[in-house]
Amino acid sequence: MIMIKLSGNLTHFSNPKASRKNEYSALQRGVISVAKAEEAITDIKTWPAYAVTPLHSLSDMAKDAGLGAIWYKDESIRFGLKSFKALGGAYAVARQLQNVLEARLGRRPAIEELLNGDLKGEVSEIVVSCATDGNHGRSVAWGAQMFGCGCVIYIHRDVSEGRKLAMEAFGAEVVRITGNYDESVRLADTEAKAKGRIIVSDTSYEGYMEVPKDVALGYTVMLSEIVEQLNGEIPTHVFVQGGVGGLASAVAGYFWDLWGEKRPRFVIVEPEQANCLQLSAKAGEPVVVTGDLDTLMAGLACGEVSVLGWQILSNGADDFMTLSEDAVAATMQLLAKGYESDPAIEAGESAVPGLASAVIARQTPEFAEVLNLNEQSKVLVIGTEGATDPELYQQLVG
Repeated sequence: MIMIKLSGNLTHFSNPKASRKNEYSALQRGVISVAKAEEAITDIKTWPAYAVTPLHSLSDMAKDAGLGAIWYKDESIRFGLKSFKALGGAYAVARQLQNVLEARLGRRPAIEELLNGDLKGEVSEIVVSCATDGNHGRSVAWGAQMFGCGCVIYIHRDVSEGRKLAMEAFGAEVVRITGNYDESVRLADTEAKAKGRIIVSDTSYEGYMEVPKDVALGYTVMLSEIVEQLNGEIPTHVFVQGGVGGLASAVAGYFWDLWGEKRPRFVIVEPEQANCLQLSAKAGEPVVVTGDLDTLMAGLACGEVSVLGWQILSNGADDFMTLSEDAVAATMQLLAKGYESDPAIEAGESAVPGLASAVIARQTPEFAEVLNLNEQSKVLVIGTEGATDPELYQQLVG
């Protein structure tokens, strides 16, 4: 086995509540399921410029890492927004507009009516809002522009100027605060209640559960594409980025509901300084990580677990890992060049933790053993974003 030149520190916690014998419960199915996903998949496929994103087979990287396969779902081109979050935020905007208009009009408008501008006057009076690290807010802003409603986005101190400008380019009003992500979530919620705005958040908390379900259902478009692209194969492992747990729970829930006991081993990856999911697994209940949450992986700089996400991950995620910062740029560079004959891929800093952790873990005997990673392992990773901040991407990749 040729060792890939990729280094970084990992920590690992095996979830004692996870088991192949666990059944996907009715409570979990109420958050995400294959059946619930059908409407979102049908609607989003009618949007302008919808296209399936690639599932790359990184065969040379897999061979040299000592794995049977690495599949990389490339979301760097999704709807031109360069992120999988284009699916979730915009879909939740559409659902909220349908809900409001149904109450006002006495009938539920179809997606086509929103897209065609048939209800332009009514829609223009509605304002959606959220807090974001960048990609979710861009999706909400894009959805608001596509459907014709107003939009106010809150960002924290560490969100780059490039990401702020990208949201403003879709017509959103962007408010920057001096606090961290979790503080921006609370401010967005408070001001939305005071000013009659609709919060479209990708994280759930007490009293706010329904909209994040729609966000997660939007992500299932990507997951249904993966299933078709795998053409009958089932990965042995899925390494997926953590954050608040919205994406991770959608991935775990959808595949668990679809494949049952044949489901892959779900490994959640987080930054060292923002490991709320790992700490929650250790404690057996949601734990809040406080402080600056300082990490290059800006999209994962989250300190509070999504309540809905935890309903699935608490016993559906098999392993929780953290990845050190030094592995991020090196993995981005590896993908940008194209490893051996593998395709070159544009991957942002929050896109690579899953891939980096899988490769490093396989080449570290203690982690390879505990995760059961070997020459037969078929690993799925999700490249959640491309160069969503072009200036930072160039600094890291060159």
